[in-house]
Amino acid sequence: MTKWALIAVSIIALLATGALALPVRLWRTGEVPLPELVYSAIPHDAAKRVRVWIDADAACGTGKHRDPDDCLALLSLASASDIDIVGISSTVFGNASVSETDQVMRALVQALDADTRRSNSATLPVFKGCGAVAPRCLDEGGSPAAQAALQRALQSGTLDLVALGPLTNLAAVLTQEPALAIKVNRVIAIMGRRPGHRFHPSENRATGAMLFGHGPIFRDLNAMLDPQAVSVVLASGVPVILIPYTAARQVLMTGSDLDRIARLGPAGAWIAERSRAWLDFWRSDAGLDGFYPFDLMAAAFVRSPAQFTCARVTAWVGEDALLPWFGGGPALLVAQQAGLPPSTTATAQALYCDVVKVDVGTLFP
Repeated sequence: MTKWALIAVSIIALLATGALALPVRLWRTGEVPLPELVYSAIPHDAAKRVRVWIDADAACGTGKHRDPDDCLALLSLASASDIDIVGISSTVFGNASVSETDQVMRALVQALDADTRRSNSATLPVFKGCGAVAPRCLDEGGSPAAQAALQRALQSGTLDLVALGPLTNLAAVLTQEPALAIKVNRVIAIMGRRPGHRFHPSENRATGAMLFGHGPIFRDLNAMLDPQAVSVVLASGVPVILIPYTAARQVLMTGSDLDRIARLGPAGAWIAERSRAWLDFWRSDAGLDGFYPFDLMAAAFVRSPAQFTCARVTAWVGEDALLPWFGGGPALLVAQQAGLPPSTTATAQALYCDVVKVDVGTLFP
């Protein structure tokens, strides 16, 4: 390469780097500018005791790049006196193998048993779930126990399903017995995004934060791991509430928060200890002083829906036309009137709760 060609390449590289540092929304947040959503109020009976099933993929403490959010969500829900946890699917595959997540959940439940502050001292029932998508549900150490237990729970009464991982177990139950859909009050799922959005945690917060060249880029993992299960649940007609990444990024879990959780008892100390590596990862790779507690937002919604602002949207599973090269396969997408998919795409109605005002301290009394 000639001297002048090398200089030209260097100049182009500098210009490209400088351009990415400009305050353009797409580069700073990973979001394509879209029409603002129209929001509506959420009806809620504050006096009603909530019967809940938790479907999770807890991996806290099993690796630096594995989040502790499922464990934080369970701790929050287990400490609420008005929430009756009737069962835990431990678990669907997701953050780790089903064998690992099952071990983690059982260890956490054991720590909860030692917590004298819990109003309900009964041991929470845990059932091992799918290790892969259908029809390979039993692969990778998976078990049909969670599906059978969830089916029995629905047959005995209505419940809310808090989905902290892929929707594989619920989809299997609804496929086997479609009539049980009317027993699901609502599915509260950590998934969904608007078209064109890349999840970029350091968005406009960390020094030098820009979409390319700084920090990790996450995926809408729960939906992407089993999009067929998402389609089954949407087609079943059960009410679906989506708590997306954009809600979690409005809450930052810091070291001080973990210190406070550690003082709550055996379970809090167990979770806080296993959250430190994840916090260090966010500090070093995302440049933030805390992490976004994704799954904890589902617990926050169950405990206090008034903290969320939601929009009634159309949801569908399909390829993201705004991310033709980086979409990563079928996604769970949402839109209102503008940006709806072609009429040939199967759609369903959902609540998309992407605005939140949550005080982390109120989630761990």
